[in-house]
Amino acid sequence: MSDLQNLYQELLLDHSRKPRNFGELDCECARAEGYNPLCGDEITVFLQMRDGVVSQVGFTGKGCAISTASASLMTESIKGKTTAEVAALFEQLHECVTAPLDAEIDPEPLGKLAALAGVRRFPMRVKCASLAWHTMRAAMSGDESVTTE
Repeated sequence: MSDLQNLYQELLLDHSRKPRNFGELDCECARAEGYNPLCGDEITVFLQMRDGVVSQVGFTGKGCAISTASASLMTESIKGKTTAEVAALFEQLHECVTAPLDAEIDPEPLGKLAALAGVRRFPMRVKCASLAWHTMRAAMSGDESVTTE
């Protein structure tokens, strides 16, 4: 395993053991619930928007290490971004985790989120990595729930 893969694995383990922004927000905010029936992951994402910018974000729930790490990384990466920037980041992440194994992934635009690229080797885990992202998108669009079915 390369040094970069080891670094990514350590990053995911750290975020799954000590998730950032875990907890409900104490404010008027958008929220959505997400469920992955294949793995049993459940997540609720809370978003506070101000002038089209994510001012606060949090999540609660239970899930596998990949799901929890992805939610934690997501909250760190979208805070302070505009809705357009968040939408672009969602597309970049989705392309990264669903790309063919032989596709080159440019980690630069994704930053720490590039650590999730490894799930593309395990197609059943892609939904674990993307659940928080789909749930966040549901919250932004006013939907109350989403499932990966």
